[in-house]
Amino acid sequence: MRWMIWIGVAASLLLAYFLLPILSPFVVGFIIAYLFNPLVTKLERRGVSRMLGASAVFTVGGLLLVLTLIALLPVLIEQSGRLVRVFPEFMDALQNRIIPWFNERLGLALDPGQLREMLMDNKETVGKATAEGVRAVFGSGTAVMLAVMNFLLIPVVGFYLLRDWPMVVDRIERLLPRTRSAVVVQLARESDRMLGNFLRGQLAVMIANGVTYSIGLTLIGLSTGIAIGLFAGLVSFVPYLGTIIGVLLALIAMYIQADGLLPLLLVLGVFAIGQVLETVVWQPRFVGNEICMHPVAVIFAVMAGGQLFGFFGILLALPVSAVLIVLGKHALDNYQKSRFYRGGNERALPPGKDRSGG
Repeated sequence: MRWMIWIGVAASLLLAYFLLPILSPFVVGFIIAYLFNPLVTKLERRGVSRMLGASAVFTVGGLLLVLTLIALLPVLIEQSGRLVRVFPEFMDALQNRIIPWFNERLGLALDPGQLREMLMDNKETVGKATAEGVRAVFGSGTAVMLAVMNFLLIPVVGFYLLRDWPMVVDRIERLLPRTRSAVVVQLARESDRMLGNFLRGQLAVMIANGVTYSIGLTLIGLSTGIAIGLFAGLVSFVPYLGTIIGVLLALIAMYIQADGLLPLLLVLGVFAIGQVLETVVWQPRFVGNEICMHPVAVIFAVMAGGQLFGFFGILLALPVSAVLIVLGKHALDNYQKSRFYRGGNERALPPGKDRSGG
């Protein structure tokens, strides 16, 4: 019987691999339902039906999303276009001012002509790759229609999963072997507590970082501050990556906009304040210690997820790591209670006990 279960699991994973192109709306819809399930559950405890609660959550969330897009989308489009136009100016400044300054001050022999030649050599390759990517995504009417259908399916899938979440969980629980159900349910609840708090907290941290960087960069006069700030906040789920990218983009944009040392120092000051707020305020307030991973482990998990499963691997790397932490703690606890760990002739002790009576 056990081999039949493993064959079923393997067949399900293989089927999921072949259906990967159409699974994205179901994955995103599942994540949305998972994130908002606690809110609908609280409404249900106060006498509101899940149908009405899910409808209210999606209605309010949709209105907030539309209002946010109406307010920010024109600004983001305008500032993003301005940011794209900054880079040719920066390359000109790099060739005619920055490199000569380094050559003069530090006695280097950097050749601006070689730099431009290298960039021009790679320009055709980058352009060709970009064009091929655009053709792959929008090259056929079928691809465009599939993308639109996937986008429209996300709220539909999310709504029905959110409405029927208790029934889905109950049916999954009924499929568990009765001898293992108690352990699996306990692990699932621990994973749910850690994963849910972490996802909602990390989303709040990303929004807080984006707002902080956007306001700070706008206050110091950076014309592309909102676009850069929101992008840096969006990427901040990877430790230090959002800050590094945001600092580089903001320094380049500010250098072109206002030539001088003080504006650049102000940019560094904005991101320094943002890092302090994230460490001292946002992370403890929204995430706490729900996922105890070293920053290096977080970076490795994100890179490994991207290498194995692409963009969705990057998004799911930390949530999967949170679940693996729960499973790892359970496995470690069982190992430390085993005879192999304590010695073949010693009786296993409950966790937290030792031979000295502690």
